[in-house]
Amino acid sequence: MTQPLFMVGARGCGKTTVGQALARVLGYAFTDTDEMLWRSTGKTVAEIVAREGWTGFRARESEILTSVTQGNVVVATGGGIILSAANRGFMRARGTVVYLYASAQELSRRLQAYPEEDQRPSLTGKPMIEEIAEVLAAREKLYQEVAHHVLDASRPPDDVVCAILQQLYPSAAS
Repeated sequence: MTQPLFMVGARGCGKTTVGQALARVLGYAFTDTDEMLWRSTGKTVAEIVAREGWTGFRARESEILTSVTQGNVVVATGGGIILSAANRGFMRARGTVVYLYASAQELSRRLQAYPEEDQRPSLTGKPMIEEIAEVLAAREKLYQEVAHHVLDASRPPDDVVCAILQQLYPSAAS
């Protein structure tokens, strides 16, 4: 398999951590769309949203997605990248999409441990656990729709990487 791998899921599910480890194992390049957006604009997600609104941010995010999708690369995407039907179609057509699922409680625990407020602006203004549950409920169908593989991301990152490899290369695991 020589095509991009896209990590999708809610913020805090481990897309970057798992994606970096997976890229190392596969000998792939790694990129994070939020980091690339910051590098190209010099602004955090929160700053872009404050200046251009969510619509402007989502347009920039889509541009970044297409620009980083070249060759053997693992791409950690922003949690809301799946809101665009064009992005979902692009990822499914251009590579393999892995949805890292974690419960709202697990995501809340992780985000409270590693807040990164500048990178993760509130989407609803509600308390974190309520916001996460609401956003997950709204996006779950889209994550499922775009995913080639759905994996439990509540496990340690190395276990998640092993599970992804078993999904991608089932004959090698037997």
